[in-house]
Amino acid sequence: MLKRAGRKRGIEAEAVRLQVVLRAACLHQPRLVEDAYGRQTLALLRLLDAACTNAQELETAASACFTQHPDAAIITSLPGLGPLTGARILAEIGDDRSRFADARSLKAYAGSAPVTRASGKSRHVMTRRVKNQRLAAVGYLWAFSALSASAGARAHYDRRRDTNERHTAAQRNLFNRLIGVLHHCLQTGQKYDEQKAFQTSPNTAPATAT
Repeated sequence: MLKRAGRKRGIEAEAVRLQVVLRAACLHQPRLVEDAYGRQTLALLRLLDAACTNAQELETAASACFTQHPDAAIITSLPGLGPLTGARILAEIGDDRSRFADARSLKAYAGSAPVTRASGKSRHVMTRRVKNQRLAAVGYLWAFSALSASAGARAHYDRRRDTNERHTAAQRNLFNRLIGVLHHCLQTGQKYDEQKAFQTSPNTAPATAT
């Protein structure tokens, strides 16, 4: 069951743990009450099974439709984006090239660009709260996946973390970088290029190599 559920690590230990839990002595309800709980649980499991089936069918249909779009090849060329996450990105930003004047406006729409508040001598850089929540949510998944799919993305994230930036802030900054790259690729009609996207200056190249 664990293997069918997709588990790959610690299967034997988890199976033993579950057997111990399920076989341990416990307090019981009257027989009729336990039977009622059992029937209720089975009904909930059937609902869950139907929901999982519907989700898989929607995923298959969305991915199939997305691959037919002219921008699909460009979007999925970026590290961390697959057919499903790419479809979610496309659904939120659209395919109208004139919708966003520049990459900065798209970053603001996605909520990846910070907001600077200045008053007198005080200046604060804060997280943007007014944004497209659905785009921001898929952006978090995108940046997380890119960490293992792109050496440049990983180096960018590590540099942010080395400055004592928190994980969420560093990941949001990476999303900010990636969505800017996506905007450029869509505007120019070219696929992702790792060297161009994460080119480093001579001063930062040795640190990245180590």
